[in-house]
Amino acid sequence: MILFDKVWFSYGTRQVLKDLSFSIEFKEKVAILGGSGEGKTTILKLIVGLIKPDSGKITIEGEDITNKTEDELRGVRMKFSIVFQEGALFDSLNVKENVAFCLREYTKMSEDETDKRVRELLQIVGVEEAIELMPEELSGGMHRRVSIARSLAACEPKMFLYDEPTSGLDPINADNICKLILELSAPPSPPLSKGGIKGGGRGFIIVTHKVFDAMKVADRFMFLKDGMIIFDGNKGELINTTIPEIQLFMVELNLKPL
Repeated sequence: MILFDKVWFSYGTRQVLKDLSFSIEFKEKVAILGGSGEGKTTILKLIVGLIKPDSGKITIEGEDITNKTEDELRGVRMKFSIVFQEGALFDSLNVKENVAFCLREYTKMSEDETDKRVRELLQIVGVEEAIELMPEELSGGMHRRVSIARSLAACEPKMFLYDEPTSGLDPINADNICKLILELSAPPSPPLSKGGIKGGGRGFIIVTHKVFDAMKVADRFMFLKDGMIIFDGNKGELINTTIPEIQLFMVELNLKPL
């Protein structure tokens, strides 16, 4: 379980999160919604210890990570596969070398084993044919899929964390990424190749301002406004909410009539 207990966070003088408390089970499928600058990505960074709260406590599976050092956080981070919006592929490396990077850094695999694992991961995300391409040769959707493959390379995550995974993509590629998110969180359907990723019904947290895409994948929805969670519920409750700020957000995305 991920637990936030009265968490406050600011960037300089700008207060981003205010007295934030919630819990999320590892097998849940959660979308955190809200406008730009509301702190959605900040929550993901706090979960894996990339930043620390100003006050409050964050626990992962009962372990307080609030004041852990970088070395102590490594075990916590291995529980998650995180894909940030920018993708963060190395421009100077092709797809194969990008995905292989973490395997070479954090495992003792031979080159043959590394090559096999890279191909398996690219096959899982559906871009094996792009193995020799450079990042600038990839479409937006392919770039996002390679980023997901690289995030999976060095660990077997308990949960996936996605930062605006469909941002900037056309509707077809956005829909394909949504399908991939669901596939990676689904229980296995045999036969499954050794070294695969699917299994156990792993959950995810997706942070996004794109309600349509969130609706395709999530079961639970949290809405951030002014540093606080003003809604936490299921799809039906979200669509029928009477909270004015959320109604306006839904109207702008044509999900509710004016």
